Amino acid sequence: MPCWFDGPLAAFDTETTGVDVEQDRIVSAALVLQSAPGSMPLVTRWLVNPGVPVPEGATAVHGLTDDHLQRHGRWPAPVMEEVARALATQCAAGTPLVVMNAPFDLTLLDRELKRHRASSLAGYLGGASLCVLDPRVLDKHLDRYRKGRRTLTDLCEQYGVTLTGAHDAAADAVAALEVVRTVGRRFAARLERLSAAEMHARQAVWHAAQARGLQEWFAHNGTPEAVDPAWPLRPAMPAAA
Repeated sequence: MPCWFDGPLAAFDTETTGVDVEQDRIVSAALVLQSAPGSMPLVTRWLVNPGVPVPEGATAVHGLTDDHLQRHGRWPAPVMEEVARALATQCAAGTPLVVMNAPFDLTLLDRELKRHRASSLAGYLGGASLCVLDPRVLDKHLDRYRKGRRTLTDLCEQYGVTLTGAHDAAADAVAALEVVRTVGRRFAARLERLSAAEMHARQAVWHAAQARGLQEWFAHNGTPEAVDPAWPLRPAMPAAA
């Protein structure tokens, strides 16, 4: 049986109206399936009319304007249903899901499902377990003393992965998937005995430690910013009294 980084993988990515997972909206999403390294990926794309204005800053990142989304995007409710069911299908099949900075994309999807479907990501999984591979968490743990940023573009440069069309959901998903395969091969001596499920469990621990370290750095520098240790999905905010 091949190691997890040489077997089937799926990858998920979104483009959004901003970086607030509780308030911002998904404007595009992509799910990429690849059966083996080097095989042609199967890509599913969704374009969403979020029903709210897209800030200029967000458009500057991903290039999706209000006019384009209103003309070509679909209403959020059916899209979120399709996305959630597609992810659930991969989870039920036991396919590891690559998500760069998973607590952002998966949490935002969860909140969109609550907003438009009165449900949650867990509700669509139906008891199936998420098995996530997050290139950001993996890289920060396995090469923790390397200086510099660790955006997807940075990781692609570090691991020799071609990223064509950054901030397109499908392009970013393909690149994240290739980064994970390359990380797996580069650190095979430390990873090849671990199953994908074991990798998922360890990343939750690694991310929490990384969050604590960043929180301490913020505190030391007088920055009042909170870092959430939850991974790969942030818990729902309590309802206002």
